[in-house]
Amino acid sequence: MRNVVLGICGSIAAYKSATLVRLLIKSGANVQVVMTPDATNFITPLTLSTLSKNPVLVDYFVTETGEWNNHVELGLWADILIIAPASANTLAKMANGLCDNLLMAVYLSAKCPVYFAPAMDLDMWKHSATQANISKLQSFGNILIPPGTGELASGLHGEGRMAEPEEVIAFVSADVKKKLPLADQKILVTAGPTYEAIDPVRFIGNHSSGKMGFAIADELARLGADVTLVAGPSAQISKHNSIKRIDVTSAAEMLDACLQNFKGSKACVMSAAVADYTPVSVAEQKIKKQEAGFSIEVKKTTDILSELGKQKKPGQILVGFALETNNEEKNAVDKLQKKNLDFIVLNSLNDAGAGFKKDTNKITIIDNKLQKTAYDLKSKEDVARDICTKIIEFIKK
Repeated sequence: MRNVVLGICGSIAAYKSATLVRLLIKSGANVQVVMTPDATNFITPLTLSTLSKNPVLVDYFVTETGEWNNHVELGLWADILIIAPASANTLAKMANGLCDNLLMAVYLSAKCPVYFAPAMDLDMWKHSATQANISKLQSFGNILIPPGTGELASGLHGEGRMAEPEEVIAFVSADVKKKLPLADQKILVTAGPTYEAIDPVRFIGNHSSGKMGFAIADELARLGADVTLVAGPSAQISKHNSIKRIDVTSAAEMLDACLQNFKGSKACVMSAAVADYTPVSVAEQKIKKQEAGFSIEVKKTTDILSELGKQKKPGQILVGFALETNNEEKNAVDKLQKKNLDFIVLNSLNDAGAGFKKDTNKITIIDNKLQKTAYDLKSKEDVARDICTKIIEFIKK
């Protein structure tokens, strides 16, 4: 959920909207609250504007300035419109196209999915007019978030209370996810460097920050995938709480995590910068500085990408990365073919703005038919979208 318009109506259940706003913000959404005039009697716009970090909209015009709250722009801006609580009065207006407040104007202008969470007393909920209005709204494609059963404001006990904020978020998230292009696809991603211990305080490592891999994991999760992220030492934080993160340090630990999770994955994106060599032995105590030179005997680590390429089954998609400094395309194609990849993402340290620790990247994707697609320099978030678009193409083949 990116841009969410939250409509709040005149109902005692409006107090739940404060929690709902906080949960939406926590999920990463940009939230614009639109209240009916009656809703302001139950919870203040100040509370909701503070929580949402956006001015709350109530009227068509701001009287002091004459500024117009453009309902058409709001309807186009929203990725999702949630009306919670939705009173019996508002449901009737929605069902019959009445437009006597800003929220109803936004509703009639919206091009996005519309969810509504009714809140009213038992007799109002059961009334034939209310049920007819709900059926009519569902025929429009609007999505009902069913009310709960319990104690109502009148003192009665029964159906009609608004779903709890956590239930609203879970309902909308599940409904949105099942419509996404990667819904229920299990995808494994690796990110960051590995550190190969020399002694308790020193290691062999590289400059990878993990930014590219984390951006890919976040984009895959946004597209509905069930993402497992195997991350080497990195300060990056995933934006999506749904991502299963496995923290590792060494190449051997990353290999073990990948082998455990690759078999059940539809796709695997190996964007980690895994060490090619590791010390033969690790000193138990810190090695003291010596006058003479110092050398370390190293051995090759297991090539994780090559190992997964050997285990790949028909229908699985394996994506590798090639960070090169010379003979870029030749080296990338050799890696693509030797390691049984579906496509490889090539970037060069010779390109300004590409490489470790930067917020941008410039890539070329080469697939297993040696078709090349070159991209301009972009933010790593935009690069992640390009890579994920290619993954979707392979899944749909």
